Amino acid sequence: MNVDLVLQLAIQGFLMGGVYSLIALGLSLIFGVMRVINFAHGEMMVFSMFLSITMLLSLDLDPYLSLPICAVLMFGIGYIIQRIFVNRILDLPEAMQVLVLVGLGIIFENGTLMIWGGSDISPKTSLALSSIRLGNLTIDVPRLIAFVLAILITLIIMVFLKKSTIGKAIRAAADNRFGSLIIGTHINRLYGICFGIGAACVGAAGALLVPLMPAKATMGAPYTMISFVIVILGGMGSLIGALVGGLIIGVAESLGTVFLPSSMKQVVSFTIMVIILLFKPQGLFGGKG
Repeated sequence: MNVDLVLQLAIQGFLMGGVYSLIALGLSLIFGVMRVINFAHGEMMVFSMFLSITMLLSLDLDPYLSLPICAVLMFGIGYIIQRIFVNRILDLPEAMQVLVLVGLGIIFENGTLMIWGGSDISPKTSLALSSIRLGNLTIDVPRLIAFVLAILITLIIMVFLKKSTIGKAIRAAADNRFGSLIIGTHINRLYGICFGIGAACVGAAGALLVPLMPAKATMGAPYTMISFVIVILGGMGSLIGALVGGLIIGVAESLGTVFLPSSMKQVVSFTIMVIILLFKPQGLFGGKG
């Protein structure tokens, strides 16, 4: 086995895992606070990718510069979705919640198809072919930038939830919804902000992925599943778990291509998920339950 190849794949997977962590962070946050799983997560990320591509092609705005715009737009979309749709299903049985959120995913996917079509779009970005040589190893600059920004955004959100007044209120509502209502907390507004932050995470991740891969309207579902695997691995509702789980899955998928075709890399992710469910169903950073 070529050691340099394994190390190269491990580095690439680790850097990609940072973006996975950012995507999964939004899913874990929404579940941790509202106890619903956003099955439209991946489709919302793809929608953001196309928003970033549109700004690149029409305004010549680099994806790294359009990232804040995409995040803000997706925050607004997420806030509206929560107040109009998700807020109405919070107390419904899980099966009905799934139907509504899967339906939202289908709406996002078909809306993307109607606006941008079904073809792959891979626009040229300024740093697309840039790389750094470290001995026998090559590090893609876009992948490195995506990793750094994704980890930075993840840490900022964690600090926001831990230190800010709104963040503390969100955490309190997640721990005890009834108690928050008693002291006069506007729960619905907090839930809207929480869902908006989750949508902003995939909005930022979508912009970060533009220089890394072609965008296609139907590519959202696999990212929803990857996020779900990461959340299960790290622990449902654990933000630290989402960060660590994303890095683990990124490396595992990348190294899995040594033994499996790249088209089957998700087999590795689901194998890890099955093992975690068998031996530690609460996840690496989950509670006792």
